[in-house]
Amino acid sequence: MLVEGFGEILSWVSIGLLVFTVAAFVDAAIRREDAYRAADKQSKGFWLIILGIAIAVNLFFGILNFLPILGLIATIVYTVDVRPALRQVSGRGGPRRRGSSSDGPYGPYNGGR
Repeated sequence: MLVEGFGEILSWVSIGLLVFTVAAFVDAAIRREDAYRAADKQSKGFWLIILGIAIAVNLFFGILNFLPILGLIATIVYTVDVRPALRQVSGRGGPRRRGSSSDGPYGPYNGGR
């Protein structure tokens, strides 16, 4: 009974990992090639191949092998390093403008003047 429950948990983890990797693959596919060069990261083709291999390994080997863990590492590297750099180069996701401390919900507070 315990083994069956553990197997079910591992299957949900494997599905979550697959969804995470597919989302990273789709994100890599919609980015422009020149953004990869401008961000000084590997090429778009490189990341599509790496993430595609990670998807295939997850589908065919499951979570009990070490290969999906390598795919997870590649997906995490893309998500935390490459994706923010691409967003910054593309002009999206840069630092957001914060208002001053006297700004209210409808604009700056001018003290009743």
